[in-house]
Amino acid sequence: MAEITAGPAPKHLQLRDVLSTLATRELEPDAPIPSERDLMARHGVSRATVRKAIDGLVTDGLLRRVHGKGTFVARPRLSSDLHLASFSQDMRRRGLEPSTELLALEAERPPSDAAQALQLGPDELAWRIDRVRLADGQPIALENGWLPQRLVPDLHRCDLGGSLYAVLADHYGLGIDAAEQTLWGEAADGTVAHLLRTEVNTPLLVFQRTSSAGGVPVEHVVSRYRGDRYQVHMSLRDERPRHHDEGNPS
Repeated sequence: MAEITAGPAPKHLQLRDVLSTLATRELEPDAPIPSERDLMARHGVSRATVRKAIDGLVTDGLLRRVHGKGTFVARPRLSSDLHLASFSQDMRRRGLEPSTELLALEAERPPSDAAQALQLGPDELAWRIDRVRLADGQPIALENGWLPQRLVPDLHRCDLGGSLYAVLADHYGLGIDAAEQTLWGEAADGTVAHLLRTEVNTPLLVFQRTSSAGGVPVEHVVSRYRGDRYQVHMSLRDERPRHHDEGNPS
């Protein structure tokens, strides 16, 4: 194990490298790392140095803290390209088994943003569907969605333990073929953290999506993904028209 010295590199960065090597080469996901006291004694550093090193690796997603239990090696983040697919399709493409915990399914008057996105009249009802989505038994996302009741009148009779997109296509002939999506970040509050079995203030990736079939809005959903378990890949291109003399001095 590398020795922590009073060299040009700060001690917390040296310890961070040591812990990174431990987490990536020696320990399995969910394995505990040595306690703060053990790291202080083993490397001759202060508690502040240990915490700063661990904080950096928690931020990077390599380690995760569990209140009252310690610090553990984090599972690798699931990486996704932005594309039109259901959660179940997305997870199966990675060789993971998706599953669902259905929290609520009620016909209600939707909030104004959902009603507007779904082009609903002032008195129209929509199905509110709240679900926790899991991959290989690990909670990944909390979904809070709305679907027009007139389009899917007996949704409560359907099996919603798998792909909702498959139910829409197979049972109602509503194959999702387009979506508008917005992404932002926030921290998990107590309710969300409990449902996703993580710590309060865990970073979340939040997707708001309105999906349609044949130009008809079918679903408006906000999905909160655990930022320590999920990441998004995007390929960006410059689509501006280029001129032959661009970049040449005039």
